[in-house]
Amino acid sequence: MHVMRESWTDARLDDFRGEVNRRFDKIEGEIRDLRGEMNELRSEMKSGFESINRTMLHGVIALSAAYIAGFAAIVTQL
Repeated sequence: MHVMRESWTDARLDDFRGEVNRRFDKIEGEIRDLRGEMNELRSEMKSGFESINRTMLHGVIALSAAYIAGFAAIVTQL
């Protein structure tokens, strides 16, 4: 069986290099876009956690106030 061999001329190598560079540029752009989306998601998650922390703090304050009020009611009845 005869294997056909292709010759790589300078022009073909230049075309190949250009195509490889184009593909890498495309991938770099996609990575840059993904990083931007990740930063947005990180920001949204941070604000969500801050909101949860605020809610939990308010709950602890309310429970503490109820506990103190209940304890004061018991003490006044003694």
